[in-house]
Amino acid sequence: MTAQPIPKSIDDVSPAWLGAVTGFDIRAITVEQIGVGIGVSSAVYRVALDGRACPQSVVVKLPALDEAANFTSTMLRFYIREVRFFTELASQSPIRVPACYHGAVDEETSRFVVVMEDMGAMRSVDQLDGMALVDAEQAVDELAGWHATWWRRADALAESGVALSLGDPIYTAILPVVFEEGWEKVRAAMPVDEAIAEVGPRFGAAIGRLMGDLALSPTTLVHGDYRADNILFMPNGRVALLDFQIIGTGSGAYDLAYFVTQSLDAQVAHDHERELFDRWVDGLRRRGVSEDDTARMWQDYRTAALFCLVYPIVASRGMDLSDRRQYELVMRMNSRMSRALTELDLAELL
Repeated sequence: MTAQPIPKSIDDVSPAWLGAVTGFDIRAITVEQIGVGIGVSSAVYRVALDGRACPQSVVVKLPALDEAANFTSTMLRFYIREVRFFTELASQSPIRVPACYHGAVDEETSRFVVVMEDMGAMRSVDQLDGMALVDAEQAVDELAGWHATWWRRADALAESGVALSLGDPIYTAILPVVFEEGWEKVRAAMPVDEAIAEVGPRFGAAIGRLMGDLALSPTTLVHGDYRADNILFMPNGRVALLDFQIIGTGSGAYDLAYFVTQSLDAQVAHDHERELFDRWVDGLRRRGVSEDDTARMWQDYRTAALFCLVYPIVASRGMDLSDRRQYELVMRMNSRMSRALTELDLAELL
């Protein structure tokens, strides 16, 4: 099969191109953009297919339309990581992930495309609403399975470039700069809780140390964006998982802290945080992770919870904060962050 060019934009995704890369017999397509206000590091499209013996639709991911988001995604190798996840790691995932029909990336320019299974019919939970406890318990159980699969096996993935260590120097070089830009934008656009306002000005200088602490052994493969908007529920109650642009290597507590502090309503997190943490640790141990390896995970959890301030602040750089949904998402994530800062006494980690 002749190699097909990587599309420059969705306008280059034609029936002929899709047919060539997937092998489907496609006569016509209809394109709609999806995920606006949910994810900002890529442009995501649902493409309805008219043809024989092909799915009703596929999802196509291309680089972000926003220049700032595209810059950050390129510098941090987001697009390279997602393509390599599908081509090299997806078959090992204990969590259901989309079938990938085509993935390609230019590692020099980070131009990329992924054509994947459309899982949009599965049940989703809006991150703005927050995940109910029963769903959160299932998500935590499956996260423990994910982490156990790659426990103490992940460093080789960073060495080969499939994933990026949380301690990689590129984070220290890029994140403090883009955090400061996002911090200025957020402060100008919305009110910020006192707990965040106290931490924000000191946060950029601490990013390198926080990430270095989370990169210490024992490491596993971290999803990096394990949150409600990337988690779907199948009819049997099991989880399906999306978005692998931030896969990295480091402490599994990183994913758990991000999920609990940012995808649950603040009251649910307040009532069940330690219970969910213990459930995750128990899940690791049932799958063969030693008690010694989990001994420091609560410390890692708190470190990761503090680091999670980077998500709403950096993401805001690529958001249109005049859009109600995007504004509310940053506001909600910040209010949940304020709860974590206060209840877990995170400021003392600075």
